[in-house]
Amino acid sequence: MSRSADHSPKTMATSQAIFDPREVPIVSRDSHMPAIEQALLKPDALRLRFTQEKHWEAEVTDENRAALAREGSVRAGRGDALTPAAVLIPLIMYENELKILLTQRTAHLHDHPGQISFPGGRSDPQDGSATETALREAEEEIGLPASRVEILGSLPHYLTITGYQVTPVVSLVDAGHSYTADEFEVADIFEVPMEYLMNPHHHEQRMWESPQGYRRFYAMPYENKFIWGATAGMLRNLYHFLKA
Repeated sequence: MSRSADHSPKTMATSQAIFDPREVPIVSRDSHMPAIEQALLKPDALRLRFTQEKHWEAEVTDENRAALAREGSVRAGRGDALTPAAVLIPLIMYENELKILLTQRTAHLHDHPGQISFPGGRSDPQDGSATETALREAEEEIGLPASRVEILGSLPHYLTITGYQVTPVVSLVDAGHSYTADEFEVADIFEVPMEYLMNPHHHEQRMWESPQGYRRFYAMPYENKFIWGATAGMLRNLYHFLKA
């Protein structure tokens, strides 16, 4: 991936960082929706779930709608097509729980500085699949070798307003690996309990008002980390997938 261009979709937030999402008002939480049962947040249960054919629907966010409108313009001969990309969602296996690994982008990057993301980026021509993209990017960004990753499967594409069609690739990783961050791109590597992120009580819907209109996005604050935008949207779809 070219660093000079820095067109990576690392956080794929709902918009360019022209506002502080922490200051955007909360309009609702889905506290009425059930948390994913702890029994389903186990490695064997997740392995089984990814072999099952169950009906469920990915959530269509305002960001997806904006991206779909862009695709409509492309089909009409205006603008560029969405760029294929992939992220790895690493579920870290501890003795009594799973944690989801996330990264924080460095503050100097042109796109989405300082925001929370999964390891990932745009697909390269030599990548044979979205899984290969996600694994390659994870090794480049955080030093996670593919040999330590057990791929479970993929979630539906997530479309971003910044022009990416992102495939989230869900995986299991044994705890205890020592990560090595790419200092140019990654400021921090951290983990959040999966049980926390799979509880809709922690899923905030926030509404941003601008001269161009309103945009609703998800946020999932955890301690001093503010997970929002596309990263939160993909976590939300993982929730729907497991709830089915």
